[in-house]
Amino acid sequence: MALTLGPILHDAGIDPSDVLVIRHAFTREQEDTGRLGLHADSTAEEILAYTGQQSVSPLGFPANPPRLWVVFIKEGGDRARLWSVLENRGEVSRDEELRYFDLAHTQQHLADLWERLVIGWRVPRRWFVNGATAAVYPVVEIADAQPIPFPGFDRLILDYVQLQAVMREHRYASWRTALSSVVGIYLITDTRDGRQYVGKADGAESISQRWRAYAANGHGGNVELRGMDPTGFRYSVLRVFDPATPTKVVDAAETHFKRALDTRAHGLNRN
Repeated sequence: MALTLGPILHDAGIDPSDVLVIRHAFTREQEDTGRLGLHADSTAEEILAYTGQQSVSPLGFPANPPRLWVVFIKEGGDRARLWSVLENRGEVSRDEELRYFDLAHTQQHLADLWERLVIGWRVPRRWFVNGATAAVYPVVEIADAQPIPFPGFDRLILDYVQLQAVMREHRYASWRTALSSVVGIYLITDTRDGRQYVGKADGAESISQRWRAYAANGHGGNVELRGMDPTGFRYSVLRVFDPATPTKVVDAAETHFKRALDTRAHGLNRN
């Protein structure tokens, strides 16, 4: 049985009945409104702004669009490539012709398939359909992910969704290689209240192995983090060491950062 869009939406935690699926086509000017359209050189900001301007007519756009919009860009023939998944934060204004929506990219849904997933668009004259209709559209291609260069340990800051992607996706292979080559001290910050947790990876356990545990369950086995929602966590590296570094040196560094950041009295460390 051929793969369709529906199972991919379900795997991403998206209910097809609660999503709008859009396909933009490149056109300098829209025939019906005369409004400037998109073109091959349109920036991401321009595409986002364009998507957020919709007709006031319920025939031209749903009167009550859902929270999530899955946006594709037309390619040759009936092919449409996934551009982004947007969160509709609501209509902010309107005029006689257009409604203006506050839209934002959401990394929580299908981010690993942006620019990679290509579907066959079944109804050429329709530029938007509900998710239930699009669920039966065939998947014609999932392109290989383009590698993302490792930014360096001193520039590495990840939220929880990004951490899971780094530990899972092929495009982050070089990141896992770098994190597997070192032990050291890392920091987890709860962005909701600013509390911090200083942790370490030492001995036979690399930072990659330690962070893989966090990606799997959110707490990595740490009593201090059990029961907390990891979606608000941010991960960074404080100091790295060669795996041959004596454990006592890594322990001393961990103690230093706990004292410097005061994570025992005002953070998430218990010892």
